[in-house]
Parts: sequence; structure tokens; C-alpha cells
Amino acid sequence: MKKNILYILAGVLVVLIIGLLIILFTNKKQDNNNLQTIKVAEVTHSIFYTPFYVAIENGYFKDEGIDIDLMLVSGSDNVAASVLSNDTSVGLAGPESAVYVYLGKEKDYLQVFSGLTKRDGQFMLSRTNKEFNWQDLIGKEILIGRRTGMPGLSFLRALKNQGIDESQVKINTSIEFAELSGAFIGGEGDFVNLFEPLASKLEENKNGYVVTSVGAASDAFPYTAFYARKSYIKENKELLKRFSQAIKKGLDYTFNNDSLDIAKSIEKQFSDTSIEDLAQMIDRYKEADAWLDSPFVEEKFFNTLTDLLKENDLIKEDVYYKDMVNNLYE
Repeated sequence: MKKNILYILAGVLVVLIIGLLIILFTNKKQDNNNLQTIKVAEVTHSIFYTPFYVAIENGYFKDEGIDIDLMLVSGSDNVAASVLSNDTSVGLAGPESAVYVYLGKEKDYLQVFSGLTKRDGQFMLSRTNKEFNWQDLIGKEILIGRRTGMPGLSFLRALKNQGIDESQVKINTSIEFAELSGAFIGGEGDFVNLFEPLASKLEENKNGYVVTSVGAASDAFPYTAFYARKSYIKENKELLKRFSQAIKKGLDYTFNNDSLDIAKSIEKQFSDTSIEDLAQMIDRYKEADAWLDSPFVEEKFFNTLTDLLKENDLIKEDVYYKDMVNNLYE
């Protein structure tokens, strides 16, 4: 009799557990269905964007009711085109591409609504592993990608800050950004500027050696930011406020945690890179002071960007902060 009772109780318990699991699974599925999807085009997939990936992998976007559909679109001009054509809703790229669209008289132009990085995320690699001085660049060829993009512009500012005239250096702008590492490995140039994880991969294979941070030698400005069409921001203001809040959580986690823990949280984004290597790259970006401490883009930073564009004769007209930046994190 006791055995029968025990069997009955065990059966009831199993049914209750199964029922509970079904409820939990159904609720989770419903929660996921309630998420609003935002399609984001990123200009490159780099450890440079660690706080963004932290926000994805730690569930900060989901906490804000958002699901991120991330796609790689190489080249900041292509990211801008992707957003303008509505293939994606949000672009993660250098805001200079938004400035060019604005000056092109696009009525529904692109506005920055959230910042991420404040310095160039490139590291300069040399073919030799000897002590580096910026004067070593004089008379040498360096691969920098397009001159009109943020990587090229930031490098030119770094040269200026180091007292070197660009005419003293053989600057190669003929190679597409995505092809820089391959060209360097193939024998072109004496130096090349690369983001992580490419910089470390070349080091690992003895194809080059990191000698300095370009960002540390340049200036602080909104190097990479999130932007969207003006109309999209207006129609989705509350959604993008929550987006910006998730970015803030990602930034906070990145600043307040050990690089090894951060690396573990984003390892799915870089499955072909070891945790230890990821941590080393994150340390490099921390040392370079690469990230904003808040998604809020300050006017002084934006003005540094427009001054840089004018300095290189890329824009002639004034571009105003109030037109181009619509901060949704306050």
C-alpha cells in the first residue's frame, strides 16, 4: 500500500515538474516574441566594440525588450547606404559618414543618437619588433585605408600631433579597409594600421608587431557611434532610448570588470579567438582609453570631428551639433 502511494506521489511530482517546465518554456518563448528587433549594420567586427557585444551577450538589450539582428557591412559609406536604403535601421560606424549624407542634402538624413568609442581603435604594426618612435615613419610606407574614413583621418591627426608632416611619409590609401591585413602580409608597406583581433592575429603568425596605439596619439572625438534616419529616431524614440540604456550597461560592465571576465562574456562573438587573447586585446583598448564612459555624445567631441574634416578639406560648410546629434541617453 505504501509503495502504491509512493508511486502515485512520484507520478504526480513528475507531472507537476513537466507542467512547470512547459509553462517556463512557453513564457520564455512569449517573452522572446515580445522583443522588438533592431537590425544593426556594423562597419567591422572588432574587440574595439566590446561594450556593444557585452550588452548583447549579457542580455542587456533583452532586458530592455530589444533583440539585435547584427550584420557586417564593411566600409562606413556602405553602412550609411544600408541605413538610408532601409536594409538596416541602425548603423555603427564613424559619424563622418552621417556628416557626408547631411551635406548631400538628404532630407531624411542620419543622426547620431548614441556614442560608443572616443578614440581610434587601430594599432600600428611594423615588420620589425624593435623599439618604435614616431619618427621611424619618415620615408616609410604605411597602409591606412581610405583617407576620408575615420581610421585614415585619425592617423593623419596623430601624425600632426607627433610633429610629422604627412608629406614626410608614404601614405598608401589605395587599399580597401578589409584588405589591409592581406596586403601587408603579402609584402606591401612598411607599417599598417589594424583593429583587433586582426592586429593580434598578425603578431601571432609573426607577420607584424604592434608598436603603438594610433588612438592614444590622436585626439578624442566620437570615433564610432550609432546613427539612424532622422524619421526613424522620431518614430522610435522610446525604443532607441532603451537601446542607449543597454549600451550604457555594456560600457559600465566593461569599465568595472576584469578583462578576463569581459572576455568570457563575449567569447561567442569571437569563437576563433582564445579567452586569454581576447583579454589581452581588451586590456589594450582599456590602456588606449578607447571608450566613452556614457553614450551621450558631447558637443566638444563632435566639434573636434568636424574640425578634422575641415582640416583635410573633406567638408567646406559648417555642420552643427544640434542638427547631427540627437542624444537619447541623458
